[in-house]
Amino acid sequence: MASPSAHPAHDYEPAGELKIGQVGIANLRVRTLDVARLAAEMADRVKRAPKLFARAAVIVDFGGLAATPDAASARALLDGLREAGVLPVALAWGSSDNEKLSVELGLPLLAKFRAQYEPTAGAAAGAAEAATPAARQPVAASTAPAKAEAKARPAPAGQPGLIQATPVRSGQQVYADNRDLTVLTTVGAGAEVIADGSVHIYGALRGRALAGAQGDEKARIFCRAFHAELVAIAGNYKVLEDIPKELHGKPVQVWLENEELKIAVLE
Repeated sequence: MASPSAHPAHDYEPAGELKIGQVGIANLRVRTLDVARLAAEMADRVKRAPKLFARAAVIVDFGGLAATPDAASARALLDGLREAGVLPVALAWGSSDNEKLSVELGLPLLAKFRAQYEPTAGAAAGAAEAATPAARQPVAASTAPAKAEAKARPAPAGQPGLIQATPVRSGQQVYADNRDLTVLTTVGAGAEVIADGSVHIYGALRGRALAGAQGDEKARIFCRAFHAELVAIAGNYKVLEDIPKELHGKPVQVWLENEELKIAVLE
């Protein structure tokens, strides 16, 4: 009989390492179940900003509808979005009907990741979802609680801002949870910086900057050289194609005024 030491050792190392982290993902809140219109709007977004939206992962959120659609209608929408150039990867968490629909579609349900990107209660649905240049649009990293809940999480007294001393390179993401973010160098194309407070960039901004991620409409974005792929405050965003060329390369500040995103040269 072989001794225990003669048996081969078990390999307990996993074949794949799974980590849960901050995920950059868009949230499409459906307000009118018009597949052709929704697909056309998405195709226009992809056309205007392909670096941001082409093959972008999208959560489909049916919470804006009076009733959850049937599986056939939902599949038609998913097919339309894929043809438009994005990749629907999940449904937003919602009712028990929504959960049943996700099973029928073979998609997961995803709740919030990090941010609040719902439009304000007084914002018109059509304006929030319009695909015209320079329109306010909700971009989401995820589904999220109501704005009142997001604002109910005040920053701790004396909470210091997060300082990023090295460049933020393509594919990297820096997130300042419940505080401001200061980047001492540059934010490269394809990189993303996010803060629940304001974002300060002392170099060129070539990637994406999102301030007020939990719904703070008083947050601002400052940068020394503006080449941003996208800027957003409390879910209201603009892409570079929507911004006057005379602002490109300039030191600017970005803020929200009367639910409209403003960008101006720093004097």
